[in-house]
Amino acid sequence: MHLLLSNDDGIHATGLATLATALQGVADFTVVAPDRNHSGASNSLTLSRPLLPREVEPGYWSVDGTPTDCVHLALHGLMQVQPDLVISGINHGANLGDDVLYSGTVAAATEGRFLGRPALAISLAGETHWATAAAVVHQLVSQYLAHPELLNLPARSLLNINIPDVPLFALKGYRTTRLGHRNPSIPPIATQDPRGQTRYWIAPQGEAAEGGPGTDFHAIAEGYVSVTPLQFDMTRHTHLDQVEQWLDFCNSTPS
Repeated sequence: MHLLLSNDDGIHATGLATLATALQGVADFTVVAPDRNHSGASNSLTLSRPLLPREVEPGYWSVDGTPTDCVHLALHGLMQVQPDLVISGINHGANLGDDVLYSGTVAAATEGRFLGRPALAISLAGETHWATAAAVVHQLVSQYLAHPELLNLPARSLLNINIPDVPLFALKGYRTTRLGHRNPSIPPIATQDPRGQTRYWIAPQGEAAEGGPGTDFHAIAEGYVSVTPLQFDMTRHTHLDQVEQWLDFCNSTPS
């Protein structure tokens, strides 16, 4: 078995090192990650310039691009062996609810799935209890590699896994969840640079607006690992008929 490990926090991130350490002896792996933090990069590709991958040590590649770039390059040339599983993480902070739309962690896993590999996106809901995250990763990946037939997800789908930032003894177990929803963030925060120009910080994400039982927010708050199957068909299937009726009206009305 061979794995591809990536992230959005960068090649030197604690979460990536924790992921690699947790999987030592579980399977062989190659690491391809951005050379710096790309949190919030979503599924962006670098199209305006060529990318420069550097092997910083055997099996560890640093790329001057986005998380999606990293996985794309890995599966299209950097790796000598195609991976059995793509794992993105361990992210510094949760990726819950609407976060998946912006997350570079989820995006790296998404690119792996788009290119035909099963994929996991893994996040720690904080930056303290990395030993808990390591234990969870070891258990989940070992289970998957031993019995991949038990998790035969459809194409264009992956698992988004969030781990509560608690000591291992306080971890209550695992829950299958759906995405909750956040309130909008506050407006960007204006600041003046030394030259008197106004610049803006994008504000932190909003708190949970829908975080009741069954959601990923609720599982984390209760001390459970949240495991959410994601799909990337964004079609609103329940409204196809309504849009069709509207277009029929448009087609029958002279412009």
